Amino acid sequence: MPIELPQEQQILEAAVPQSLTGMRLDQALSRLFDQYSRARLKQWIQSGRVTVEQQQRKPKDKVYTGENIVVRVDAEVEVVWQAEAIPLDIIFEDEAILVINKPVGMVVHPAPGHSGGTLCNALLHHVANAENLPRAGVVHRLDKDTSGIMVVAKTLSAHCYLVEKLQAREIAREYIALVQGEVTAGGTVDAAIGRHKVDRKRMAVRGDLDSGAKHAVTHYRIRQRYHAYTLLDVKLETGRTHQIRVHMAHIHFPIVGDPVYGGRVRIPRQCSDSVREAIQQFKRQALHAYQLTLSHPVTKEQMQWQAPLADDIQQLLTKLETL
Repeated sequence: MPIELPQEQQILEAAVPQSLTGMRLDQALSRLFDQYSRARLKQWIQSGRVTVEQQQRKPKDKVYTGENIVVRVDAEVEVVWQAEAIPLDIIFEDEAILVINKPVGMVVHPAPGHSGGTLCNALLHHVANAENLPRAGVVHRLDKDTSGIMVVAKTLSAHCYLVEKLQAREIAREYIALVQGEVTAGGTVDAAIGRHKVDRKRMAVRGDLDSGAKHAVTHYRIRQRYHAYTLLDVKLETGRTHQIRVHMAHIHFPIVGDPVYGGRVRIPRQCSDSVREAIQQFKRQALHAYQLTLSHPVTKEQMQWQAPLADDIQQLLTKLETL
């Protein structure tokens, strides 16, 4: 968690989990603080803003389990997080974890332009001691306009456990996505994802791993077919920024309504005015985090939850059934 310093700096701090032991410092930082680009983190290492066990290191130096990493960040690149009494749609809660259904339009982390109204602001109000947890206990993210299920840790031990399980690919996250085009069969997309070469705000499939692209694997199968559209069950093997959206666009089945990767809206011929309007007015990616399966950090019991499909997607599907 960022904290304010009188010298107009903030500190990010984390202990190296077992899953990252032996990894290069710049790579470990990109896993621990993935709200920042790898290029920025490398620059901070080179400028002496990063210490490991109170010692400056080089980007290529390896880190090991339990080592304490401290990053000093200029205050203007971070936002002070404030608690806000924002209602949460809670699916499950106990002393260790919180499982929620995130609504469309809610940003997960505060950032310039979104300093309030975020999930983290809500967690700081709802979860005792959340200010002492990394990212207020958030374990994984959803895009602002992706709805659905998320797990949040309520203790430091639970957070460490869940992060390690996520990195070990032992947390199963399944989504429902409505894509343009008629998919003929299920499949797998195995294609590295990195920053777009020109537009740095976008992600793209990149063949050159040296560019900072990360290995990414997405599995999909057909849930229901419509004329000119397909509803898919999608399962993440990795969790890269915009992964499903980028991978589906890459195989020429972009997600309906995606304003970044969706391309030109395709309207089927001979559809009714009401269906045409429903498609044209759907302005967010039709992507919903549907199911989450994990081992409980305390009891180690295998648990599974589902979040009902968001109303706006369900209404669009009802329209498509008339095609």
